Amino acid sequence: MWIKVVIILCLLVVFSGARTDDSISAVEKLDPELRALLQQEMRAIEAGMKDMLTFSAAGDFKQVENLARQIENSFILKQKLTDQQMHQLHTLLPADFLQQDQQFHYYAGMLQHVAANKKPELVAFYYSQLLESCGNCHQVHAQHRFPHFKAQPKADVHAH
Repeated sequence: MWIKVVIILCLLVVFSGARTDDSISAVEKLDPELRALLQQEMRAIEAGMKDMLTFSAAGDFKQVENLARQIENSFILKQKLTDQQMHQLHTLLPADFLQQDQQFHYYAGMLQHVAANKKPELVAFYYSQLLESCGNCHQVHAQHRFPHFKAQPKADVHAH
């Protein structure tokens, strides 16, 4: 009888999609307060990105410039992080995450620059770079929040 119970419990664990510590992302391992700040930052960036699209389409490059500056300087994180939380970010998050974050903020700075110079084609380019950066980071580091980024099985290139 006990063997059946153990087997059933094991099967439930296997088929329930239970995740091991290895499958939990570094972001998920952050302190809950720090994760909340990070989520708040992401929502501010999302709103800024949406607004930039609207302002860009209207030719309001001053507003695009202002929003890009806010994103480059971080809406929330730089203002609200304690030294301990900053240390946690730099020790728990993988180097790739930090590099992608640095690249994202670089693109925001470039977007700010080209918007200040009223270069619509370059505004569109750097906006697309920012958007691509978001997707790349979410695909690697936030599949728990963005399940559509889960890897799709590769098609057999030899199939006819």
